[in-house]
Parts: sequence; structure tokens; C-alpha cells
Amino acid sequence: MSTADRPTQRKPHWLRTHLNTTESYRHLKHMMRSRQLNTVCEEARCPNIHECWGDYRTATFMILGDTCTRRCRFCAVKTGLPGAVDWGEPGRVAESVVDMQLRHVVITMVNRDDLDDGGAAVLAATVREIHRQAPDCSVEVLSSDLMGDRHSIEIVSRSRPEIMSHNIETTRRLTRLVRSRSDYDRSLAFLRIAGQLDPEAVVKSSMMLGLGETREEVLQSMDDLLENGVTVMNLGQYLQPSKTHIPVRRYWTPDEFAELKQRALEKGFDHCEAGPLVRSSYHAGEQYESYRRRVHPLYRGAAAQDV
Repeated sequence: MSTADRPTQRKPHWLRTHLNTTESYRHLKHMMRSRQLNTVCEEARCPNIHECWGDYRTATFMILGDTCTRRCRFCAVKTGLPGAVDWGEPGRVAESVVDMQLRHVVITMVNRDDLDDGGAAVLAATVREIHRQAPDCSVEVLSSDLMGDRHSIEIVSRSRPEIMSHNIETTRRLTRLVRSRSDYDRSLAFLRIAGQLDPEAVVKSSMMLGLGETREEVLQSMDDLLENGVTVMNLGQYLQPSKTHIPVRRYWTPDEFAELKQRALEKGFDHCEAGPLVRSSYHAGEQYESYRRRVHPLYRGAAAQDV
């Protein structure tokens, strides 16, 4: 095993996070439990949970249960046979969005390969219910690949989320090593179809670094995403959730993330978040607000009418 391929054990100083068990954090935790809701913040052991829950009072809801039908080597969400679909979940999520007075919410999901539509109908119902109960709140959908089924993608698209997102996660070469029952080109197809079905929606994807990819492979993945209609992307450092998950091969430095962000913008992305602690939904509300103020045609049109 070469030095470059050897698992890295010690975390660098720039990956330190602070605990923040504030009243907001405790309130959100209690609300999630009382309404039988799941968050990817907890299930995926996100390092930013105390910042987002404690400082920003935001959370990423994970619907369709807490059990995934796939076993990706990077993910801490448990794997197994999921339970029955809970059709009351969309309403409870929307009620929580209202209680939290959110202006932007991220809805993600476990893979539900046991369902004919992959869970698309429940995801769409959640978006519609949030729009109904909280009309001023924008909705970001972070979907599974829905097995690349165009009809399933269309079900979600018709609910009109402001952002259609699906994570490519890693480079083409590493996809089979890292992701379970997933395909690099199927993920690209999802993103392309999402943009075709709703040209007004923002199409977004994210990648983890530190799994053994090269800089050239990351730049190639950027090109692949751009060619398939993605305009917003996030880049973050992979952190090993447990000893049973794929190990970290390398910690990319903050300067390297900054350089990749610059390259992404030069290549043509409208917006890019890049940094060691950046995740798919990290500061998603602020990101969307910044994006639409600068480039989103609906926002520009509304601003012109206000003038």
C-alpha cells in the first residue's frame, strides 16, 4: 500500500467543531422526538448539528423512516428492511417547519428500493404540504436516485420544489467502492432529467473528498455535473462515521477547498460551497438566498416589479 492510499487516522485542527446545547438545540431535539420525525443531522452524525440546531435553528428532515435499503460504505444511516410508509409524515414535517418559522427547509430521504416509485410520492406530498402550510418557505429536495426512473422523478418535480438536489457523492472511479447499488451515470441522468422537467428549479449536487480521488478526477466530475444541468454544487471533507466504514484516505486542506471553489466558479457553476465541514445542506438557506439574489430569474423578475 502506497502512502497516498494508506488510511489517515488523525484529524487536522481545522476539523474541530464546538458543542452548543442551547435552548434552541434542546427544543428542536424534543420536537423531532415528539412528532416521530427523523433528521439526517442525527442519523448521518453530521459534525455541524450543534451549529445548525443551536445557532441557526435549522434542520434537514429525513423522511420515509430511518432505515435505508442500501449500504453505502460512507453512510451512518442504518440499513435493513424499512417499515410501512407513514402518510401522516408530510403533515408533521410541515407543522414543524411552521413552528420553527423556517424560510428554507431541506427534505432528504432514505433509499426506498422496496417501493415501486422509490418513495417519490411521499417526497412530493411533503413538498406540497410545506408549500401549503408555509407558503413563504422555499423547499430543497435532496432525493435518492429513484433508480433513475423518469416517472418517479417527474412525481417529485411536479410538486415544484425550489431546489432539486441529488448527490453524486464521489468520482466515477470510486462510485462502486463507495456507493451501494448506485451508478455514476444514473446519478447524472437524474440531475439532467430534473432540470428538463422543471427549468425554473435550481439543480444541485454535492461531493465528498478524501476517499482517494485525485484533483483531476474532481475537476472532471465538475465538468460532468455542468454538462448535465447542475448549477450549484457543494464540496466537503469525508469523515469516517465508525471503524466499519470506509477510511479517510486524505484530509484536503482549507486552501485546497478554496482553490476548488474558485475553479468551480470559473468553469461555470452559479454557486459553490467548498470547505472541510461543508455538507449537502450546510447553510442551505443562506446559500439559496445568495444564489437567487444573484442569478435566479424568478427573483430578478420579482425584484424588478417591486421597483
